[in-house]
Amino acid sequence: MPEETMSPRERWLAVLNRQTPDRVPMDYWATPEANDKLLKHMGCDYDEAMTRLHIDRPFSVGGRYVGPPLPEGEDMYGIRRRQVDYGSGSYNEVTNAPLAEYNSVEEIEANYRWPSPDDFDFSDLPNQVKGQEHRPIQGGGSEPFLTYKALRGEMQAFMDMVENPEIVHYCLDKLFNICYENTRRIFEAIPGVVMITYVAEDLGGQTALMYSPVHIRVYLLPRMKRMMELTKQHGSFVFHHTDGAARDIIPDLIETGIEVLNPIQWRCPGMEREGLKADFGDKLIFHGAVDNQYTIPFGTPEEVRQEVQDNYRILGAGGGYILAPCHNVQAVGPPENVVALYEAGYEYGWR
Repeated sequence: MPEETMSPRERWLAVLNRQTPDRVPMDYWATPEANDKLLKHMGCDYDEAMTRLHIDRPFSVGGRYVGPPLPEGEDMYGIRRRQVDYGSGSYNEVTNAPLAEYNSVEEIEANYRWPSPDDFDFSDLPNQVKGQEHRPIQGGGSEPFLTYKALRGEMQAFMDMVENPEIVHYCLDKLFNICYENTRRIFEAIPGVVMITYVAEDLGGQTALMYSPVHIRVYLLPRMKRMMELTKQHGSFVFHHTDGAARDIIPDLIETGIEVLNPIQWRCPGMEREGLKADFGDKLIFHGAVDNQYTIPFGTPEEVRQEVQDNYRILGAGGGYILAPCHNVQAVGPPENVVALYEAGYEYGWR
């Protein structure tokens, strides 16, 4: 096997700048239960597993919450969650909707306290990154409509886009402004260090967009553009996450300013790898694309290895690809498939 000549940070940076790395960088996303299965299978701790599998995982930084004390099980937005078991693991599911009872902006203003960027202390960020300089550093970003859905309730949030546009605009302004200011303060606390900023929003469902393109353009893209401009001003790359069948809105996302597209669920309509590479390969870096609906959980190690080779051949042609699962590896999958993913990625990823 060739000898590595780059650190994970240098490897990511080469791909992001459309240069040639020593090998394709590899990222790792998984649920805690899938982590436990992998570590038990490999007989080691998390850090050793990442090293043995040659994973170039980013290191995330953020401010420390110092705002008003929070009730147990409640976040700074007043959103409560509880662990819901789904058989092989559990997810932290929302159990309330703090803004569901209000029917106007005036009612929200009169009865609800929005969090403030002053609720966070960013002074420890230089210490957080000490010893992590060799890794890609991820910091800041936004995903406000996800929070909006928790604040209003999933069904009401979708209805609001048609029936209560003033509430949507008001709340998204508040949510984006919190994210914007938090991100700006991260950049200022560790100038030149953050390399990746996660400007996300789940836009795609399994077969089509979850929102109309008109609503995406009215409510989300202008605010996302402001976040992306801040990101680029501080030398960080815009990492955009949207699940599912998002093909119809990708041109708008590129125009808005995304640079990295994740997670590439290529089994969804319109997300075929060949078409994405042909249409957008000169404009986007692709991240992910190892299928997490069939290949990793239910395929064989040989199928996983073949998919890695296919991704390198299609999405990695000429560069511009970071290998990773297309979202969190789930506990239902065998750890042998996860090992096969990264062993194949390492074996076939040399340039």
